[in-house]
Amino acid sequence: MTTSRRSTSCTSTDPPVPGEVVLGVDTHGEVHVAAVISPLGKVLGTESFPATMAGYRRLLVWARKRGTVHRAGVEGTGTFGAGLSRYLLAQQVAVYEVNRPGRSARRLLGKSDPLDAQVAARAVLSGRALARAKSGDGPVHSARMLKLGKDSAVKARTQAINQLKAVLVIADPALREQLSKPG
Repeated sequence: MTTSRRSTSCTSTDPPVPGEVVLGVDTHGEVHVAAVISPLGKVLGTESFPATMAGYRRLLVWARKRGTVHRAGVEGTGTFGAGLSRYLLAQQVAVYEVNRPGRSARRLLGKSDPLDAQVAARAVLSGRALARAKSGDGPVHSARMLKLGKDSAVKARTQAINQLKAVLVIADPALREQLSKPG
């Protein structure tokens, strides 16, 4: 007897698997709003979850009660959605970066977090969402964190120098001359 092994990698345009649903998430600092849609685009549910590890677990359990989750569209995978993206990737869910809906679409459809979550899921379902979320680990991520720290230190140093120069401009002339002398 031969057994076929299903590939764990999928693209946003792969045909739907029976029982599969697509997850969409509108991310924020404190709360993420999730929507689950069927392969035909029917909204199966929307719900809010805290942006915590426990919230991520609850979100995925909630979504899996509606079907098999292989793909998710997440807004802000490099910012507010970074933690959720890493969690979903660790749970073998393919995560796609979804851009925030354009202003014209928001004017036509209205602005609400549940609608934005549905739009994120539909972007994956339709194949518009092609960019895979970064895993947030490895040498590139480490280099990014080092650069962030260095840039912050350089900015703070420049700000301190500029403040000291501003103080010298308004200082008493005798003190200014004394502080300006080399050595």
